[in-house]
Amino acid sequence: MARIQIEGEEIERVKSFEYLGARIEANGKTTPEIRRRLAMATAKLQKMEKIWKGQDVHTKVRILKSIIFPTATYGCEAWTINKTDSKRITAFELKCYRKILRISWTEKIRNEEVLIKIGTKTPILLQSIKKLKLTYFGHIKRHQTLEKHILEAKMKGKRGKGRPTRRWENDIEEWLETSTSQAGRLTSDRETFRRRVQEATSRNG
Repeated sequence: MARIQIEGEEIERVKSFEYLGARIEANGKTTPEIRRRLAMATAKLQKMEKIWKGQDVHTKVRILKSIIFPTATYGCEAWTINKTDSKRITAFELKCYRKILRISWTEKIRNEEVLIKIGTKTPILLQSIKKLKLTYFGHIKRHQTLEKHILEAKMKGKRGKGRPTRRWENDIEEWLETSTSQAGRLTSDRETFRRRVQEATSRNG
């Protein structure tokens, strides 16, 4: 295990730490942070009970999108999202809609009906996260920054045995349905890249 010292003082090694409001894990996984952000947003949702008792659904949806959703998605550009995370994010969104519509789980109302009452055909939160991350990817690739050097860097040595860990750029490849290198070339043409992002975020799943 590497030991890092600055001016003779050894830096403490920790499993996780908080930086600018986001939790960073030593193993690079972001599922704990996703769960933490959703829990924070849920707590804020509960505290606004008096507002959700109102009758104006349009206003409640606007408040939800301007206060609760940003709390849940803060720092999402750095997330690596697996299938379980995707389901968890969508479940959170639907729970929010049921809360502001004051629909009890005992009423057995289908998710499709809930979305219609909100005024949308499909969940939007995951698509919003995808757009933020893809837009951030485009920004990184178009500028000579530390983030670009980190993204394009190659680690020496052999990969450990077992199933490869999902990487940040795997989301980009999956959503744009192309390789990271090809996606990077697409970013040079802003209009073309915007269209690809729009196509990627308009698809369900």
